[in-house]
Amino acid sequence: MSDNIDDILKQVAEGKKTPQEAREILQLAPYLEMDSGVSLDIHRKFRTGQMEVVLARGKTDEQLYNAVLGINSFDSPVLVTKVENRQAEYLQEHFPEGVYWSQAELFVLGKELTLAPPWNREGEVSIVTAGASDISIALEALGTSQFIGLDPALITDVGVAGLHRITPYLQNLKNSRIIIVVAGMEGALPSVLSGLLDKPILAVPTSVGYGASFNGLTALLGMLSSCAPGVSVVNIDNGFGAAVAAGKILNND
Repeated sequence: MSDNIDDILKQVAEGKKTPQEAREILQLAPYLEMDSGVSLDIHRKFRTGQMEVVLARGKTDEQLYNAVLGINSFDSPVLVTKVENRQAEYLQEHFPEGVYWSQAELFVLGKELTLAPPWNREGEVSIVTAGASDISIALEALGTSQFIGLDPALITDVGVAGLHRITPYLQNLKNSRIIIVVAGMEGALPSVLSGLLDKPILAVPTSVGYGASFNGLTALLGMLSSCAPGVSVVNIDNGFGAAVAAGKILNND
């Protein structure tokens, strides 16, 4: 959409459009209404630097189709998050050039993601998981980071039950600019890393854990209650939100 706005401004500069005509175009097209109740925020990339991303959960097949079609019609790559297997089959039937990453629950069209191991262990954004069970949310963060143009790394299964496992990666983490820490259970790992490193920590609680973890609520409250300064927390299982936050921080650094 920013390219379209640049074209409109160029036409004004060349005298092909009046300022009033340009204003009317921009005022009358702040979003794109699709069928089935989908309204796409086509100015979002212009305002925030990132095109709208589609959340699959709760959408009908028709809504999913229209959302992906609408974004793609602006020659923009499309990322769909929290995609169930049945929804993925539907999307691949209608957009066969797209790729579905089942563990990350991501569907991507028009951009290449690299989510299969071996993963890079060093990057400007380091994504760290406490347990192997947290990897699906970490992969959502990894895929989103790649989609928005970051250089992410992934370090897995180094939580507090065996904290010595983080030791080989401490230098890698020191070389990062920001660290996303994904943890369930009691959610302790972000506090540990914030006490060891001088990097901003974005903590992602996951719904991984036994009964008293309350589907991630215990990890969320533990992270919010961290005594280690420099820990910021996103919502439960929100790897996507953590990656977008990292992108905004780095793009304004």
